[in-house]
Amino acid sequence: MSARMHAIVQSTFGGPEVLAYTETDVPEPGPGEVLLTVAGAGVNPGDAVLRAGRVPDLVTLPWTPGTDVAGVVERVGDGVTRFVPGDEVYGMLAVTPRGAYAEFTVVPADALALAPKNIDLAHAGAVPLVTVTAWQALAVLAQVRPGDRVLIHAAAGGVGHVAVQLAKELGAYVIGTARAANHDLLRGLGADELIDYTTTDFRTSIAPVDAVLDLVGGSYGPRSLDVLRPDGLLIGASIDPGTDERQAAARGLRYAWVTAEPSGQLLKQITDRIEAGRLRVAVQRTYPLAEAVEAHRAIEAKRTTGKIVLVP
Repeated sequence: MSARMHAIVQSTFGGPEVLAYTETDVPEPGPGEVLLTVAGAGVNPGDAVLRAGRVPDLVTLPWTPGTDVAGVVERVGDGVTRFVPGDEVYGMLAVTPRGAYAEFTVVPADALALAPKNIDLAHAGAVPLVTVTAWQALAVLAQVRPGDRVLIHAAAGGVGHVAVQLAKELGAYVIGTARAANHDLLRGLGADELIDYTTTDFRTSIAPVDAVLDLVGGSYGPRSLDVLRPDGLLIGASIDPGTDERQAAARGLRYAWVTAEPSGQLLKQITDRIEAGRLRVAVQRTYPLAEAVEAHRAIEAKRTTGKIVLVP
């Protein structure tokens, strides 16, 4: 293999145009790491947040964005025994200078799992972050049980449409906010009740709920407190949640922030669900790696149903 590759490299914070398609060195896997030939790199709203410099302490420039990845094992570092060259895997990277928007990337082996066999490998690159986030929010933080009522904002988006499926699997009655054009999709995924947020205020149209997963933020945060039952939980997942633990507690409610931690063990459970047909991650569109700028423009337009994936 060549010692050089193409990658998206960002040298300054700013709009999508700061993402440069660049030739650079292929990284070497260190101890406990795996070098992947990238087949697909999911594009997430958080990528755009970091690119814009809204959380500058997390990013060391220059850097290659991208936390979602699927690919083929090219080489393994010292101490790696779970995978061998040729394995098809997927996983989630922490925020590091070398992300997934590249032809090759290195990933800690413990953040990887074998990719589902019933979806193509590029599609698998859309799966990790949204499924891990939804799982942490609903199964871990909310501890959703059969009969719970769960409201999911932006239910047709990347995390949202996965959260609908996981909430149903956990036995919840699921309510989603989404444009009317996406209601049929969400009913097919198991949503029990849907609200067109462009025409209806969700606060006036639903009975109280046990938990809200807010994937929008801003004014949705404090408004969501209005629909929670006493001791109900609001889970925030946006950079601007609009409320906090103190405001929730003043009303006899709870607030938590969801974070997704890389976990190959959890992804093994996700693989099992996908292969059994119990979970699917929709991909709206793929873009060539060289068109990362356009992919970021699309994700920032906030009209995405499911996920966007970059394909080297």
